[in-house]
Amino acid sequence: MENPFSLSGKRILVTGASSGIGRQIAISCSQMGAQVVITGRDRERLKQTLEMLDKSALVGHQAVQAELTNAAERETLVAALDGTPLNGVVHSAGISRLSPVRMFTEQHLREVQAINVDAPMLLTQALLKRNLVAPEGSLVFVASIAAHIGVAGVGAYSGTKAALIAMMRCLAMEVVKRRIRANCLSPALVETPLLEATATMVGSMEQERNNYPLGFGKPEDVANAAIFLLSNASRWITGTTLVMDGGLTIS
Repeated sequence: MENPFSLSGKRILVTGASSGIGRQIAISCSQMGAQVVITGRDRERLKQTLEMLDKSALVGHQAVQAELTNAAERETLVAALDGTPLNGVVHSAGISRLSPVRMFTEQHLREVQAINVDAPMLLTQALLKRNLVAPEGSLVFVASIAAHIGVAGVGAYSGTKAALIAMMRCLAMEVVKRRIRANCLSPALVETPLLEATATMVGSMEQERNNYPLGFGKPEDVANAAIFLLSNASRWITGTTLVMDGGLTIS
């Protein structure tokens, strides 16, 4: 029987692939048989990710360094695809900046908006304009649990992730005529280098961990969900958001 979760024969673009969740999504997609195109801002870390990808696919993987808030560099990435359509795109690039609403600056607001919303949507637009998303392809946006709950100090970040979810729903309606799907993943805290750095800064995350009945997530958990949304197993799912929070919001 054909494995509906297989990505064999699919070409997948993963942004933010130089570290954390994006890196694991790229690795996991390659292990499921996909040809992977990775992009990120850090050339050296992107090269490290490329070396971690499973090499058993018949065609080679590709790495393209790009700052996705820069229009020229987005065009460089699109041009590097060489006119070959993608079967899936995972928008994993993003940043979080801590600041209460009464204290954040205009620059803070604009930077988070540019990276978390403008870049993925404008890249998607560029791909669609050039017919570089194949029919029955899948667009996956990594949002956050912060879009669904109130957390002090992350107003700008939460707002951008909520905007991403709302725009994804509209996008899903626009591309459905080509049977292209668009969905979001909303993970809560995941054990990445960013979480480790936060734990170092605040002293301990154990009190926060106790709020998670299933504990913090791992990058592989998010990657497995991304594989589902990229694969034919999710061919009847579009315009939705999968909350992944280890039971945080029901506890």
